[in-house]
Amino acid sequence: MPIYEYKCEDCGTRFEKLVRSSGIAELECPSCGQKHLEQQLSTFAAHSGSASRASEAPVCPSSGGPCSNPGMCGMNFN
Repeated sequence: MPIYEYKCEDCGTRFEKLVRSSGIAELECPSCGQKHLEQQLSTFAAHSGSASRASEAPVCPSSGGPCSNPGMCGMNFN
């Protein structure tokens, strides 16, 4: 079941709702109880569980710094 974002056209309240496809017509604004709702464009954010460490990146033999493209300086990780 997807989570949808809505905006009430009567009072302007924005809210999210987990909706089954059969339950869309039954939605009401949680603030005013009206059914004049506009579905909003949803966005999402993704977060990594761990931070990337510079010490884990391959070191380029020619510059001594981190390699931005290990295949270009002959380092193959196959």
